[in-house]
Amino acid sequence: MRFHTRKWVKSEDLNSSGTLFGGRLLSWIDEEAILYSIIQLENKRVVTKYMSEINFMSTAESGDVVEIGIEVVKFGVSSLTLRCEARNKMTRETIVTVDQVIIVNLDANGRPAPHFKKQVEYVKDRLAREED
Repeated sequence: MRFHTRKWVKSEDLNSSGTLFGGRLLSWIDEEAILYSIIQLENKRVVTKYMSEINFMSTAESGDVVEIGIEVVKFGVSSLTLRCEARNKMTRETIVTVDQVIIVNLDANGRPAPHFKKQVEYVKDRLAREED
């Protein structure tokens, strides 16, 4: 799994117990999944369709750094299934895992559309392909 994003936990990210609010972390994960999918599918019209069971294992406190990792589980016809993990960079503990986040590729009318992708592409590979 590649960890693409780091977030700094600030006071506005905390719950009433003084630890990272789970909803804030899920928002960060959803945003990262969308950004990853936009880049992979080369389309800014994508939406989150589904998030599987969310398993909280530890937490973070103000000042901690959270890393968010994403990996592709499956390429569907119009969807991309991702696995996500967030970990506390300071304690090295996994905070949460999400086994499936399904992102759907949309056309200009907001309907699911085929994306024709079969494997993960990296920007450096696209740039090399464009130079040919």
